[in-house]
Parts: sequence; structure tokens; C-alpha cells
Amino acid sequence: MDKTQLTAALEAFDQQHILRHWDELDDAGKAQLAEQIQDIDLSLLSKLVADEDEKPDFAAIAKNSDPPPAVGADGSGVDWSTDDARGAGEQAIREGKLAAIVVAGGQGTRLGFDKPKGMFPVGPLSNRTLFQVFADRIAATSKRYDVTIPWYVMTSEATDAATRQYFEDNDYLGLSRDSVRIFKQGTMPAVDAESGKLLLASPGSLALSPDGHGGTVAALARSGSLDDMEKRGVQYLFYFQVDNPLIQLMDPTFIGHHLLADSELTSQVVRKRYPTERVGNVVQVGDRMQIIEYSDLPDEAAEATNDDGSLRLWAGSIAVHVFNVDFLRRASESAEALPFHRANKKVPYLDESGQMVKPNSPNAIKFEKFIFDLLPQARRGIVVEVVPADAFAPVKNAEGAENDTPSLARRAISDLHKRWLRQAGVSVADDATVEISPSFALDADQIRDSAADLGSIDGDQFLTRD
Repeated sequence: MDKTQLTAALEAFDQQHILRHWDELDDAGKAQLAEQIQDIDLSLLSKLVADEDEKPDFAAIAKNSDPPPAVGADGSGVDWSTDDARGAGEQAIREGKLAAIVVAGGQGTRLGFDKPKGMFPVGPLSNRTLFQVFADRIAATSKRYDVTIPWYVMTSEATDAATRQYFEDNDYLGLSRDSVRIFKQGTMPAVDAESGKLLLASPGSLALSPDGHGGTVAALARSGSLDDMEKRGVQYLFYFQVDNPLIQLMDPTFIGHHLLADSELTSQVVRKRYPTERVGNVVQVGDRMQIIEYSDLPDEAAEATNDDGSLRLWAGSIAVHVFNVDFLRRASESAEALPFHRANKKVPYLDESGQMVKPNSPNAIKFEKFIFDLLPQARRGIVVEVVPADAFAPVKNAEGAENDTPSLARRAISDLHKRWLRQAGVSVADDATVEISPSFALDADQIRDSAADLGSIDGDQFLTRD
């Protein structure tokens, strides 16, 4: 589209101001801005700005909510055993029906780290990065079940180039190049909070931001990744976010619960520590599950308890899911599958005089989708409870914060691995820091095979077979 065509398209929605620097741009700048404009659904954006899209009544939803169907941390709540689930999961992995996807669009800004968060070093002794920790587990699981597990890595505009270079420079972290597919999520433009006008980040670029982890669905389809899964015979996708090094990645028992429940979307949850904990609340409404964000859950519902004093709405999401691939395909074909959510943010922008403005308070609205909004559309959804000490230690905040810091995550890794060793009968000093590479053991059961050779561990030790 040339300037005349772009102007006509924009004038219909009173957004033509973003072309004010057009004549100053070179051909590359014009091409970039034109492409960005053509990628916007201006009609949808107009509805979002006007706040005309349909929004849930969370108070009514909470009032009619029940706890979700769940597998307890001890395996209770279902008709099959933990051994049954593990067997079913192992068989599916062995048959090549599983792939993994990590959502890795975030920078390490809150960590004081100027690279993609997946490149952050988190190994207590090895200093291995988050990406390496996950790759090690995928490699060990592939070896254990004599199969190649594909890994899909979703980046953002901010992390894509650096992530690709990192994988290239590090020989794809020991995985075959063919088994790793890196693709980029979509973007949405930010708008001025008062006027609803599009913002410019530079004369030739809109102020864009990632479209949220819910953008995974469209990005999988757009990048050809869903087609790639179909060619590989992948039927189930293990989804996780990049900031949790304690993730039980490709855990066969979790996968098996998904299969035996005949679920289309199964989520891991933790038991909330207190009513208003800042996690998504997984609830059951009628015959469907959904998540109510902590900020949308009325206090009355959050604080409701059972007769024994436990929280009625107890299940907190940790953003770990198993999806049926055909369910994702169905969702990708529906424009209405995932709604947009609004967030007030500070967004630098170019003012009318061409000067860059860096606001001190939120000035703009960003629009993003959340993957958990697929829950109500899934048939026979179920949640599986995990113990946080075994499965959840996110790295979100810089040292000095109260929670989710690198040092707390490293301690959680060491504590878990010491428990594994002790369960296998190995004596471990309380003050020792221990790290177990997945190449040495994926779980406590595998350690038992080597326990007699380990003796006692009196100091810091990194156990690996590399």
C-alpha cells in the first residue's frame, strides 16, 4: 500500500496521524511502517479502544464457581493410580507423540539482566542458563525413551535475534538442530490511554509490544509449527514458561493424567498459601474450567473456606499445561478463541514535534491475550496438583526482593536434589549445595541405581555424566 492507500485506511478510524513523518523516511522505513499498519486489524482495535468488546462478569462467575476436577499431589481424586498415569505418559513419549514448547519472549529487565531471560544463568553450581537447564532435560528424556522430542521456542521481537544467535553459538545446547524450531509471537500496537490514538516509537515504527502468551496459538499456526507437529506425529504439547527452572518438564505422570482423563487441556496447579495470593485461580463453572485472575476475584470468593478451614477456591495456576494439538489447531482457526486483555503501562513515544517522551507514569494501553483463556473451550479439562518445592521456583525479580529471586531459585534446585539423594539413601550434609544434571538423573528413582557409588556427600557437588 502507498501513502494514499494507507491514509484512506487510517482516516476511517481517525489514526492518520501516524503518517506525519512519512515523507522523511527512506524506502526501508516506509516499507516497515506500511507493513506494521497493514498487520493491524483497525476495526478490532477500534472496538478495543472504545471498550466495546465483551467482558466477563467475574463477580458472577466467582459466585457460581466450584473447585476444579483435580488430581491431588498424592494421586487422589481420580479412578486410576499414579503408576497407571506414569505408564500411559511413558508410552506416549516413547511413541513420539509429545513435543515441548517454551514461551521465551521476556527480557531479563526485572533481573537487571539485559538479555533474553532464557539466557540467565541459574544452575546453583554449573551456572547453566535457563535454556540449558530445559535442553538438558529434553535431551535426557529423549535418551531415556529412545525418541527425539521436538522443542518449539517462542520468542518475541525483543528476544528473537539474540535467542537465535545463542542457540547457534552454543550448538543448539546439545540437541539436534532439526529438533529445535524457533518462532516469533505476534505484536499489538499500544494506544494513548486518553485519546486511543496509536503511538509511534520512532518516525518509521509504531509502539508495538508482544501480544501475550495467548499469542502462542496464532504464532504456532502462522509459523508452520502446527503443520510441523502434524508431520512429526506429535499429538500432545507440553507448554511452560521460561522463568521456572524447577519445571517437571516432560513429566510422564502429568502427561499420563492428561491422557487418562481424556482431557484437551490439563494444567498444573499449586495449593494457594493465602486467599489473595497473586496467581490465577483455576475454577469450575458448570462443565468447563477457567481461570480468574487474582485481581478479578472478589474477596468474598477468595476467602471462602470449606468446613475444615481450607480455601474453597484453592488451585493456583503455575502456567504449565498439556494441550492436545488438534485442540490448538481448532482454536487457531477461530478469531474469537481468545479475548484481549488491557494493561496500563508506561510506553515511550514520539510526540507531535518529533521528540521522544519517556513517561513517569502509565500513559498507554497495551492489549494482550492469555493462553489460559482456552480453558473454557477445552473438553474434559482437569488440573494436577504439584508441591511448589518440587515444581515451582520462578526467576522473576532481582536480588533483594522478597520472592522469586535467582538465589531463592538456586536454593530450591539444590534442596530438591538433596531430597532426591536422601530418598535414595545417600547421606548429604545440610550445608552442602547440590546440583544434579538431568544426564545423571531425571528423578529420585534414577538416582537409586547409582546410590551405592555415591557414598556420602559432605560438600558442594555437581553430579553429571557429561
